[in-house]
Amino acid sequence: MASVTPHIGQRRSYDGALCTVRFIGELEGTTGSWLGVEWDDPTRGKHAGQHKGIRYFTCKSKSATAASFIRPTRPADAPQTFLSALQLKYASDGPSDNGPVLPGKQIVVGGKVAEEVGFDKIRRKQAQLSELKIVILDGSCITSASSTTTDQEDHQTIRQTCPKVVELDVSRNLFTDFGTVVDICSELDSLNSLRVNGNRFQNVLEDNKLNGPHEAFKGVKELEMGETLLGWPEICHIASKFPSLTLLEIGTNQLSTLAPIPPAVSFTSTLVSLNLEFNEFTSLHDIAALTSISTLRNLHLKGNLISSITTSSSTEVPVFGKNLQYLDMSYNKVSDWQFVDALLDSFPGLTSLRFSHNPIYENPGLEDGAISETDGSKKGTAASDEAFMLMAARLPSVRTLNFSNITTADRTNAEMYYLSRIARQLSTTPEADEAQVLARHRRWAELCELYGEPVVSRQQDINPNFLEARLITVHFYLAELATSESEDNTSVGERIVQIPKSFDIYAVKGISGRMFGLPPLKLRLVWETGEWDPVGGFDDDDGDSSEDEEIEAERERRQDDSASLAGTSIAGKKGGRFVRREVELKDGPRQFGYCVDGLEAKIRVELR
Repeated sequence: MASVTPHIGQRRSYDGALCTVRFIGELEGTTGSWLGVEWDDPTRGKHAGQHKGIRYFTCKSKSATAASFIRPTRPADAPQTFLSALQLKYASDGPSDNGPVLPGKQIVVGGKVAEEVGFDKIRRKQAQLSELKIVILDGSCITSASSTTTDQEDHQTIRQTCPKVVELDVSRNLFTDFGTVVDICSELDSLNSLRVNGNRFQNVLEDNKLNGPHEAFKGVKELEMGETLLGWPEICHIASKFPSLTLLEIGTNQLSTLAPIPPAVSFTSTLVSLNLEFNEFTSLHDIAALTSISTLRNLHLKGNLISSITTSSSTEVPVFGKNLQYLDMSYNKVSDWQFVDALLDSFPGLTSLRFSHNPIYENPGLEDGAISETDGSKKGTAASDEAFMLMAARLPSVRTLNFSNITTADRTNAEMYYLSRIARQLSTTPEADEAQVLARHRRWAELCELYGEPVVSRQQDINPNFLEARLITVHFYLAELATSESEDNTSVGERIVQIPKSFDIYAVKGISGRMFGLPPLKLRLVWETGEWDPVGGFDDDDGDSSEDEEIEAERERRQDDSASLAGTSIAGKKGGRFVRREVELKDGPRQFGYCVDGLEAKIRVELR
């Protein structure tokens, strides 16, 4: 195909790097003519369309390094038609990957030279273009469907050449209008999936081939238009021509807000999965227009800038349909638990959530944006385990979190852990501020109903010289007898007594033995700390898999057969992600005040 004189809006390729001509003319302080180009790869350029302080053109990309000035005489890659690219890749005599293979070049795998056994047979099979079902022609410098000349390559139409194609990828080519894609697809009657990522379509709303009636996309159910830098109205206009569309991927398009979808657009009643990853949304209100898509089931918002539900308190909260069950909110900017609590208000049907790599997940805490109360230095697995527990407790309808199934045991442990954490926060808060704290925990009343309201012990400053500062209030209770599972022996009541910190464990055992009428030397004392520890075997990768994220493909979480803690810790129940930490008070002369924390302790008395 002969070279074309440069013109504004022309698509060009230089050594495989695609660009759009934005300027033709002279530059201040130079001689001769220049082409101002915007590269598809925004990191390839030097500036954003200016030279020595003078702006010559504006780029579509927001990057500061998307543009360059080059000479018109610089040789560009030759453009192709769809059919010529198809013939070159799938029916040429030798192997081709958009370029010739150097003679004598060896294929090395694992340090060993691989022999090309059977490649001739594969190439002969590929030459049968009429049998092709998957065609991938990304980066092939395609500008048109077929040539207007009578070249031998174009004697047949696209329909005659490859009639069985069901999946087509023409990403990163030299199209200037979407009408060329219409021309190609109108001859592929079996087409089911279309990818046009990375193209730069112009004047979409004025394209006559899109405005006119046609059936080019009647069977296409999947459409990918990522990195096209199209606006939302243009995307809606194109997608409206796909009457059977179920999957739409439009990530990395610099979208920051979505206008209401026109009522006549068909995909509002067919679309199941929508990918909006790596755009520029800052709140869920920015995508409120999507609430009109009644069939939407999966929504991917990974890599945006979302940090809030709405932009202001006066803005209406967006509410999506109950069909929407899967949400990917990973790699956003959420830094407070109020957002998490409000998720179910906006997504009442939510059952599966990906939320890793948000600030609040990396550094969980009870107060909005606060450091974790238990240990501000928690990182990695410890922080993610705690965040998993808190989210499982706050979102009762979510059954899968970061690709891990939340079991019944996980949910119970998470809710009890969350309840104990709230109680701990209340213990450090003045009683006058209690209502303010509980307002940040929606499930407080519900969890208290399920598990009982925890005891809140507010510690007051005590003069260390007073006797009160030297006593520990101990709640003793007799546990289930080791030799019997009868309900009659599970407890003989609770005894409360104050014991000096200076008493050793022998004295404490003597006190407990007298209270329950049991021989002290046959007793085993276990301090129930109220703390929780992680169970081994749950160190997953937070769901950073790049595999399909549909609900049907999510992995089930493996459960530990048992969990035990080292040293003096006592084993917890099976099946949970966390277990309660319990410490046995060993016989010895060690003072009681050094064996337990605080001025109040709960101790379980067991018979050996």
